[in-house]
Amino acid sequence: MGMTTNESSPSHQEILLAGGSGVLGGHVAQALTDAGHKVTGLGRGPGNGIRADLMDRDALLRAVDGHHFDTVIHSATALRKVPMRHRDMRATDALRIEGTAHLIEAARATGARRFLVESIVFGYGYGDFGSRTLTEDDPFGPRGTTPQLEEHLAGMRDKEQLTFEAKDLEGIALRFGLLYGPGGTDALLPMLRGRRLPTPDDGGRVLPWVELTDAARAVAAAVERGRPGEAYNIADRTPLGFRAHLLCVAEEFGLPKPMAVPLWAVRPMAYAHAMMTCNLRVSSAKAERELGWTPVYLSSSEGLAALHAAR
Repeated sequence: MGMTTNESSPSHQEILLAGGSGVLGGHVAQALTDAGHKVTGLGRGPGNGIRADLMDRDALLRAVDGHHFDTVIHSATALRKVPMRHRDMRATDALRIEGTAHLIEAARATGARRFLVESIVFGYGYGDFGSRTLTEDDPFGPRGTTPQLEEHLAGMRDKEQLTFEAKDLEGIALRFGLLYGPGGTDALLPMLRGRRLPTPDDGGRVLPWVELTDAARAVAAAVERGRPGEAYNIADRTPLGFRAHLLCVAEEFGLPKPMAVPLWAVRPMAYAHAMMTCNLRVSSAKAERELGWTPVYLSSSEGLAALHAAR
């Protein structure tokens, strides 16, 4: 198991951020910089201080050779747009398993003490949890009910297990709700404008959401105050169905409402169908208590109003 010291990490750390050029990564880099840390991005793109592919172990280890970091953060995904089909998740599933294993080796090579990973609430399972609010004590990464869902859940399960079991590293996982806000919601606007986002009625189903700058502040809080070996749910106070969230976006930005379609019509987009049929609430009380983090935006409508006002 990883180290179990419970000291806060020192301030002004050297931090390596994998996925720093991604939507969440950009906000994380800003939040960490604002907190006084020095952030180096790791990724394939030219905007990174260290250029390497997480899937290429040897090249990654060569790239970090001679560098020292206090904390390493895994915020890399392969998603460039909203995943609709199961195959849209394959590269991200691989990053969650092989990519995490390679980054743990790289973290050790740089003498890092902490290792933080971006996780997600879908790791509790793609299903209907009724009105129960899940906490970090609930089972994470149950077996998927189909082979395709098991591929995604195995990725989430293994990413956390690798993190918590990494020798000589303090592993911490942040289980985010669905992300929206600056840089994230933008992709939906042209789709709503062109009526290209038909969605089924939520039928009472809800999902956890969290605004991107709120999510990034949670990462900065976990770097400094997260307990090794622990996972934290990070979500706002207002769970909302997928369609209800899109209706909020359309209303805030004065766009046409997404067309309502029957649930079976979404079935060909199998991954989107799995997400839209989820009914899931989580509590972030542990993060609020232990990390001293609270969301600035308690609901999607508040976060979207702030996004619109900032335009």
